[in-house]
Amino acid sequence: MMKKLSVWEILKAPVITEKSTLLKEVEEGGEENQVLTFRVDKRATKEEIRRAVEEIFNVKVEKVHTINYQGKLKRRGRLEGRRPSWKKAYVTLKKGEHVIDYSEVI
Repeated sequence: MMKKLSVWEILKAPVITEKSTLLKEVEEGGEENQVLTFRVDKRATKEEIRRAVEEIFNVKVEKVHTINYQGKLKRRGRLEGRRPSWKKAYVTLKKGEHVIDYSEVI
């Protein structure tokens, strides 16, 4: 039987890239929803991710998209290794939710 994950185990870290920063920013007076991007536990479901974001950031979530990334094969000389596989979640907030700063919550 699998142990239930806590909200802090589900959300591992925010993904801060150029693309995720553009998705996160909401234009002044714009109608676009804010999209947050996280590295999440590989075992977490969309519903668990939704509950974790709502509990930690105190916001309402509209939808969650997840992507599984396979670890890349890397070489160092004649030795080969593989980076770990991971899961990323795009979390879309409902319209009218306040802008979230990741550092405020932690």
